[in-house]
Amino acid sequence: MPPPTDWTPYDNRVEFEMAEFLFTRNQMSARQIDTLLDLWAATLIKHNDAPPFANHRDMYATIDATPLGDTPWKSFTLCYNGAKPEQDVPPWMDGQYDVWYRDPLEMTRGILANCDFDGGIEYSPYHDYTTEDKRYWKNFMSGDWAWNQADVIAQNEENHGSTFVPLIIGSDKTVVSVATGQTEYHPLYLSIGNIHNSVRRAHRNGVVLIGFLAIPKSTKEHNDDIKYRNFRRQLFQHSLAKIFESVKPFMENFDVTRFPDGHYQRTVYSLGPYIADYPEQILLSGVVQNWCPRCLGNRKDLDSAQPCLHRRKAHTELLVEQLTYKQAWEQYGIIANLVPFTNDFPRADIHELLSPDILHQIIKGTFKDHLVDWVGEYLLVTHGTRHAAEIMDDIDRRIAAVAPFAGLRRFPDGRGFRQWTGDDSKALMKVYLAAIEGHVPQDVVRTFSAFLEFCYIVRCKALTEDDLVKLQDAFDRFHQYREIFKTTSVVSTFSLPRQHSLCHYIVLIRLFGAPNGLCSSITESKHIKAVKEPWRRSSRFNALGQMLLTNQRLDKLAAARVDFEARGMLRGSCQNIPADDDLEPDDDAEANMAQEGHHGRLHIHEPQNQSIEVDAGEIIDGPTVESHVELALTPRCARNVHALSLELDLPRLPFMIQEFIHDQHYSDDPNPPEFDPATAQVFLGKLTLFNSAAASFHAPSDLSGTGGMHREHIRATPSWRTGEPRHDCIFINMGVDFDSPMNGLAVARVLCFFSFNYRTSYYPCAIVHWYSYVHEDTIPTQAYVSIIHIDCIFRAAHLIPVYGPDFIPKISPHDSYDMFNSYYVNRYADHHAFEIA
Repeated sequence: MPPPTDWTPYDNRVEFEMAEFLFTRNQMSARQIDTLLDLWAATLIKHNDAPPFANHRDMYATIDATPLGDTPWKSFTLCYNGAKPEQDVPPWMDGQYDVWYRDPLEMTRGILANCDFDGGIEYSPYHDYTTEDKRYWKNFMSGDWAWNQADVIAQNEENHGSTFVPLIIGSDKTVVSVATGQTEYHPLYLSIGNIHNSVRRAHRNGVVLIGFLAIPKSTKEHNDDIKYRNFRRQLFQHSLAKIFESVKPFMENFDVTRFPDGHYQRTVYSLGPYIADYPEQILLSGVVQNWCPRCLGNRKDLDSAQPCLHRRKAHTELLVEQLTYKQAWEQYGIIANLVPFTNDFPRADIHELLSPDILHQIIKGTFKDHLVDWVGEYLLVTHGTRHAAEIMDDIDRRIAAVAPFAGLRRFPDGRGFRQWTGDDSKALMKVYLAAIEGHVPQDVVRTFSAFLEFCYIVRCKALTEDDLVKLQDAFDRFHQYREIFKTTSVVSTFSLPRQHSLCHYIVLIRLFGAPNGLCSSITESKHIKAVKEPWRRSSRFNALGQMLLTNQRLDKLAAARVDFEARGMLRGSCQNIPADDDLEPDDDAEANMAQEGHHGRLHIHEPQNQSIEVDAGEIIDGPTVESHVELALTPRCARNVHALSLELDLPRLPFMIQEFIHDQHYSDDPNPPEFDPATAQVFLGKLTLFNSAAASFHAPSDLSGTGGMHREHIRATPSWRTGEPRHDCIFINMGVDFDSPMNGLAVARVLCFFSFNYRTSYYPCAIVHWYSYVHEDTIPTQAYVSIIHIDCIFRAAHLIPVYGPDFIPKISPHDSYDMFNSYYVNRYADHHAFEIA
């Protein structure tokens, strides 16, 4: 390893961080880089000095000279070689189709050598068990597929002692511009099954771009031509087979490569799960549209209660051999003249390797395209056009009235927007059930409830045998209650491939572990950094070549950062002082406020330039803790007790503070004396007020850092973003003896965050309005007010009003907690809330 002073090819740390900042983080254009460097140079002339780079070309050349992350782009060309008509040859037959790729063997070796993954990688398949001796599925290598593959590989004694590395592949077309003629690309991604799901989801270079597949185009006249359709399928399959041929020799004999711990090991590779949406799945498997690519269920009866046999490579080949092309197509949904690329590789069966796809099968498919549309159809069929529109408007008002919450997308106009994204569907799932209750029959509500339970269970970071039982129960209830849409003539059949796919999830969990580690949302979010941003940085003319170069440079900078960090060269800042990137002030903070007694507190990073519709949570890296809450770094103002009591209209505030000090003083006493306000000392000091606190907690099922940590802000401010007041709700840990349907958690609303010093103690506190439970999942308005120590706070809670059957007026989200008599605890606010509530 080079010495910790070798910044090659950069002269020093400033050069590297400057290049990384401008190219990766700021994504500054070449012209703007030149302008910046010229201005910088002008300020240094009098010092006879110069900036780190002369111009953008100098900076780009330095990045290009980085020796790490240097897997070059290659290409090959494919074309149609079948019979052509003598006249009027379709353009697609004469076309040349370039496929660009990086050697997947070298890219895999690069992932394995990444020391950033040390501690986040598995070296062998395993079976995990709970303390009750029940199976436990989490990361990919805990599944049965990896275990079974290792058994097959071990039959060759020369492979004994080797590490099994399954290649996880993903591809998905993406549109970068509709305005310029539907400009689209077909990127191909690679990961490995050994890294933990949290690492893959956090995009710590655990998912890499390895290719751009060709997208053949034709005129409308030839789009339905069977020859053109067959050519597109074969082009896709041949491209994949060609790209992965370099890995094939090491699928039966071992390779030797470096691992994150720095040691070299024998390695045997295999094609692993393929992440794709439904159109891509049927293209990969050679299955006809509207058939299931995993099982032999008939396309006209996919909702049959009878289990279907799974498709297998050997069975498909036998059917193709024995049946005519038409029989295979009509009776089994097989495209007989298409050979899946996996047939060229050992131990690979595409029907088995198709991964679950939570985003397209469950969220976009079953929820958005089916259930939400069916509710609209039900209202139309039942109430007629005019009244149905009135009800839909009320549902929109209910959705728009939901109180703000960290990570909850705002719908100021309800769900009536033109173009849905995956994030829109995920956000609507969190609030839709409460919005339709009262306007639809209970069986519709139960359908959504069962579906949401299924969805949130499969998205958990880990699942046990008990969870699979709950998953099957939710699936059965969903099938039972969805019949109302058939009996009310909303739909005539449930033979829908994406909805049908839900029946395979339990098998897929047993094979591949928790599905959230293989979802297409991983590849779709990768599109932003690998495709869309590089495209925007290009000149738009022959953009692909520029995009390849941009990705190459991004990989070099990322690899250099990992190397420099491993050698301890990036500690602190360039000036060798603690980095202060995270020290952003609280909202509406007064910059001249001095902080008293806040030693060793958490530094809170407030995301900048957010959409007004989102109050985002944060992904953080760091040690895993169950929950930790800290007040904001910068206070809002200081008040005396009397002034705060007037501001909050709490005349009892002085006595509440006295009682709080008494309770804190005797917190460790099993038999504390009763509080007597007559003898208790009066607190006359200053109170420091804060607009927010930050709760950091372990939530690996949500978007989180590699340690599974997530941070959210709890607001209690008289003006949120220069607008209305905002006072969030919280879960309060009351202990195991507290009688609660939520495992010892109570719910309250924060009126104010404040702190004060008393004698030698520092007290960070919150004034809260408590809620009390009505029954298992609804709670009425606040019961009483008290002061709590913020150590009692577990995290933020989200409540949704019980709207009932009546129409509501237009209500501001910030008034939501003041306008209704009872509320639901929103279990669907995020996955952590689902697990604890």
